[in-house]
Amino acid sequence: MKHIWKAAAIILAAITIASCGNKKFNVEGQITNAKDSVLYFENVGIEQVSVLDSVKLGEDGSFSFSEEAPLAPEFYRLRISDQIINVSIDSTETVTIKAQYPLMATNYEVSGSDNCQKIKELALKQISLHKEAMAIQENTDLGVDEANDSIMKLIDLYKQDIKSNYIFKEPMKAYSYFALFQTLGNWLLFNPRSNKEDIKVFAAVATSWDTYHPHSERGQNLHNIAIEGMKNQRIVEAEQNQTIDASKVTEAGVLDIALTDNKGQTRRLTDLKGKVVLLDFHVFALKDSPARILSLRELYNKYQAQGFEVYQVSLDSDEHFWKQQTAALPWVCVRDADGMQSQQLMLYNIQTIPDFFLIDRGNNLVKRAVQIKDLEAEIKKLL
Repeated sequence: MKHIWKAAAIILAAITIASCGNKKFNVEGQITNAKDSVLYFENVGIEQVSVLDSVKLGEDGSFSFSEEAPLAPEFYRLRISDQIINVSIDSTETVTIKAQYPLMATNYEVSGSDNCQKIKELALKQISLHKEAMAIQENTDLGVDEANDSIMKLIDLYKQDIKSNYIFKEPMKAYSYFALFQTLGNWLLFNPRSNKEDIKVFAAVATSWDTYHPHSERGQNLHNIAIEGMKNQRIVEAEQNQTIDASKVTEAGVLDIALTDNKGQTRRLTDLKGKVVLLDFHVFALKDSPARILSLRELYNKYQAQGFEVYQVSLDSDEHFWKQQTAALPWVCVRDADGMQSQQLMLYNIQTIPDFFLIDRGNNLVKRAVQIKDLEAEIKKLL
């Protein structure tokens, strides 16, 4: 099932482009203010994004791409650097796009495709959601719990809007499929892996695609995701129905984490109660990692004797590399094998990596990174 969720990490799953004889579709238009820039036309594949064609733009920014028409709805994108315009194609249509660089991802017009127009609406809504969520996170007047609650309410309202006005309205459309894989930061807004209601949303689109696009790999992919989600829900419900030994319940103001450290031992975040803890989410493979680790080590050496501790959660995919990088580190180093699909990222509303939280001696979340201007000063206050 890993390939299914890899497809979600790049927003859209994909199918092999099927030939329709000599039938073609066209994506054409103009992107101004982009002279000498290379415009790429790409197919978003199930394992990777593939470049189909490219052109070096001239003075007027005109472009035209033509490819064999797919048998079922397919997704493509226009890209200059990190600026992306998503495009869906049903068959032999001609889609015209006019945009201005360097903000072409938001500043563009599309004609010839209702699906592409809806995808633009969804993309702009997603960008607006991200801005609102970041504003809440950066509001220093809000505590961590209050900020997270506000963001979750924001997400719930967003999902209701998308379900009512897009997905359930026309579940057989390409834009409804696109909407299923929208993200906020690193995690899916509709996540059937952990949300029973989201399973129903995926299943609704899957069923509709069975009718309108029979035997398509995209439809089958949706069914696989929904089935995996239902299996996960059964496991969760079975665990919740088991009797819990009251003596093993720990009262704490922090969401507990229990992961294996670099020495093979299970380390729980709540076991550090009584210390001031920096809960750190990190990827050692990032180029800025060495400098960041050096800064953390200076803080640790300075305040560890006073009761300061670091609980560092690595999201690195390479376990051997992680163990090498952490062998000499003096604090608690654990690794989540789920990487960027980690449940911890959702629970702690992590949208960018690295990120961190400060936890007081009573195991209560105090502040997260965006609310902290001077980390050392905040640590000294809590000590």
